[in-house]
Parts: sequence; structure tokens; C-alpha cells
Amino acid sequence: MSRYGCRGLLLAALLLLAGAAGAQAPRAVWVWESDSYAMLDSPAVAEEALDFLARKRIGALYLYADAYRGRNLLAQQPERYHVFIRAAHARGMQVYALLGSWYLHTERYVLPRQQHKAVAMLRRVLDYNAAAPDGARFDGVNYDIEPHLLDEWEDAARVRLLRGFLDMTAAMMEARRKSGQALPVGPAMPFWWDGIALEWRGARKPVSEHVIDLTDYVALMDYRNFAQGRDSILAHAESEMAYADRVGKRVVIGLEFNPGEPAKLSFHGMTEAAFEAEAGKVEAAYRTRPAFAGFVFHHYEGYRRFVGEPVPDSQSKPE
Repeated sequence: MSRYGCRGLLLAALLLLAGAAGAQAPRAVWVWESDSYAMLDSPAVAEEALDFLARKRIGALYLYADAYRGRNLLAQQPERYHVFIRAAHARGMQVYALLGSWYLHTERYVLPRQQHKAVAMLRRVLDYNAAAPDGARFDGVNYDIEPHLLDEWEDAARVRLLRGFLDMTAAMMEARRKSGQALPVGPAMPFWWDGIALEWRGARKPVSEHVIDLTDYVALMDYRNFAQGRDSILAHAESEMAYADRVGKRVVIGLEFNPGEPAKLSFHGMTEAAFEAEAGKVEAAYRTRPAFAGFVFHHYEGYRRFVGEPVPDSQSKPE
């Protein structure tokens, strides 16, 4: 081969590497009860939402998939999920079933007497997927059940409640195994669980490591608005990333866009350019890490307000 041919191949390789280096990490968004039901109830609302998400290069939705205000569309009208998921798939987007609800007080599901409700919640998704036609099945599951929201959360009770979370998670994963499905299942997990060690099933390690061992991936609620330094996104994610790298699991970095105190918790009030700069620093740090699976944004409405495209007033939500 001539030196000109070698140079051409080298240039092509460099261009491919540059393209890979500049590729945006995957992005997902949590879509909670009212917004999810609005999309499922109205094809027009769904189309507008998917148009917005496509413009913002969001590649996955965590779409609520449980009961809300006296209805459970997944069980009662699964065809509404069929239509929405097919429309999202047609745009190249994945759809994960989002489980857990402030409305249902699912934080109680970590209690021994209520753990069967968490298993039933997941089984409904598994049953849906088993019956759904091609192209209309969920691509995964994300569950958000936070024991620290319980009134009894305190130093004396937190170890018991966290063990309850692990027992609940193990029961959910066993239900997935028995279903014969390979649907990825993972929780939303606070970054600070890596600072709480407890013994569970004969092993003593940080709660975060127990959770990573049990599940397929974690969506790490890493709510900071700066990438580097002490108390930053990267600082709080590093132990989970390192452990997930070792055991072959994935970590999605969760970021906040809604108002909150203290201000460091959220990108609210910052510019979109400032957010992208911080996200870029996280991507640059983690681009070659096997565990890094991109970002998930909290949440659909908050992110829309942040980028200056709030949900239209005309999109009424179900009562």
C-alpha cells in the first residue's frame, strides 16, 4: 500500500475516533404519574412530548406504569401503552416502566408486610410484556422506592429499613427470574448509600454495593450542579462507578432540574449552556468507563421548564 493510502486510512481512523469522542452519552428522563397518564390518554399530547424529547436528543423515557387516581392503565387498558411505546420506538427511543409513586406511598413497600406489593407491581409489567405484541414491550424497568421518606427513618431504624429495601429488591429480582424474561431492572438510588455499611445475607458492605450486586443497573440520584471538586457529581458517583466497573454493572447518573434547597442540588436557575458544560465534564471523565450508561433527568416537566419549553397549558392532565 502506498504512503498516501496509509495516510488516508489513518485520517479515516482519526475521524472515527473524533466522532466517537464527541458522541453524546445516552440521556433519559423520568416521566411521573400525571405526565405519563396525559401522554397515554391523548395521542396529541404524546406526539408533542415525543417531538420535544427528540429535539433534545433524549433516548429513553422512564414512563410511569402503575395505578394513579383510581386507574391502572397498564392492567386495564394496556393498548394505550402499546400505542405509546410503538410511537417512541419508531423514533429510536427506549421506554422503561417507571415504578414507585408518591401518590401510592410506595416507600412503605420496604416494610415486611408490604413487600408483596412491590413484587406485584413488577409482575404486572412482566405480565404486560409477556402479552404485548412486537414493538410494544418495555425495554426495562426503573423503580423509585425510597425508605428515607418514611417517618420512622432515623439512625436507629435506617438499617432495618435498608435491609427491608434489599429484601424487597431480592424478591423483585426473583420474580423477574421466574418470569423467564431478561428485562433489565434497576432502582433509583441515592448517592449517599455508599456511606452506610450493613450486613445482609452474610456479607457486610455498603448498601450501594449490595444494591448493585442484586440489580442490572442503578440510576444514581447524584443531585449536584457541578461536575468536579469536593461534593460534586463526579465525587459522589466514584465509589458506585468503581464497584460497578469491577462487577460488570451499569450506572446512569441522575441529575435534578427542579427548584430545591440548597441550590447545589439542581441545575434550576442556571443556563442550558452551563448545564451542558458540566455534563460534558462528566462525560469526559467517564467516557471510557464500562459502567457509565449516561444520564437520567429529573423530571420531564422540570427539564422542559429548564430548557424554556414548558408543557403547554392546553395539555390537560387526567383527573
